[in-house]
Amino acid sequence: MKIKWTIAVIHLLLLPVFVCCGQQQQPDITYNPEGYVCYSTTPLTIDGKLDEAGWKNAPWTTDFVDIEGDKQPKPLHRTRAKMLWDDEYFYIAAEMIEPHIWATYDKRDMIIFHENDFEVFIDPDGDTHNYYEFEINALGTYWDLMLIKPYLTGGPPINAWDIKGLKTGIDIQGTLNDPSDEDRLWTVEIAFPWEVLKEAAPEARRPRNGEQWRVNFSRVNWRIESKNGKYVKTINPETGKAFPEFNWVWSPQGLINMHLPEMWGFVQFSSVKAGSEDVEFNKDPEDEVKWLLRNLYYAQKKYFEIHHKYSNNISSLELPKNISKNLHHQPEIQVTNSLFEISYPAKEAGYKWHIREDSKIWKTKQLK
Repeated sequence: MKIKWTIAVIHLLLLPVFVCCGQQQQPDITYNPEGYVCYSTTPLTIDGKLDEAGWKNAPWTTDFVDIEGDKQPKPLHRTRAKMLWDDEYFYIAAEMIEPHIWATYDKRDMIIFHENDFEVFIDPDGDTHNYYEFEINALGTYWDLMLIKPYLTGGPPINAWDIKGLKTGIDIQGTLNDPSDEDRLWTVEIAFPWEVLKEAAPEARRPRNGEQWRVNFSRVNWRIESKNGKYVKTINPETGKAFPEFNWVWSPQGLINMHLPEMWGFVQFSSVKAGSEDVEFNKDPEDEVKWLLRNLYYAQKKYFEIHHKYSNNISSLELPKNISKNLHHQPEIQVTNSLFEISYPAKEAGYKWHIREDSKIWKTKQLK
């Protein structure tokens, strides 16, 4: 336990500076999360080889992009993923083109992103709280943890949380840790048990046909070179330290921070078997209201940084023009010196959405 908590503390210290300073950062990107239809499958053998019929029939995601979006160059190497599900597991697979496959961390819950890795983030109910993070390298070493809430709002990582019944597989087309040749790619295959994921899911159950969860993926890739027959990180001569890692993701965040669950993609679960017919991805109309509330949240945080208190007056909050013109109702704002809650009518009649100072967003039924 002592070792695990030490690793968790180090992880916090390694987050970007704005996390440590406690400042809320608004993503500098147009809000347009990716969407994916996850088809059903018969049970899969988890060996890292994506050669079963289910995987062959499952669509690839769009190619990964830089975490900041279009303002950064396209990734050096292609990354893409697939998803499937059955009664027992949520299956995720990824393919990573990589000419130099490198991994040395070999103990569970090491800080895997210090080397090249693949990462999964899952927020079952989309409230930005109680979400899962999973990282794995080409050796198959992984780090699994749970976040009570994002780091920016003081969320501690529950590093002792383990995924009971997890299955993983790695397949390498090349040679691991051998700088003398050029590799092709590595694939990872993961089976997350619903029995564990449902702990933070709506009604504490696995998804039903048509329901959506918030999910994102990240690939961390470092600049490396060969020295004395081994891979080492390339040092920036100007700083004397390793060059910063690349962060390539499925749905861009707009900031170098994966812990903005409001920016993750949407996965829509379908009971249709992969390859049997095409199912349309349906954008949730409620997401428009949730994004409006999220912008009010960002504005409150910005107001607090200047005035050291929250505002109960919508006119005092600085909002983007496209958000202001979509305010068809007057938001309800309740504040104290250190807390706030903002409410707004949902698209669904008789309901409203709420957001509070620690970023949690949720829906309630209005009392008559």
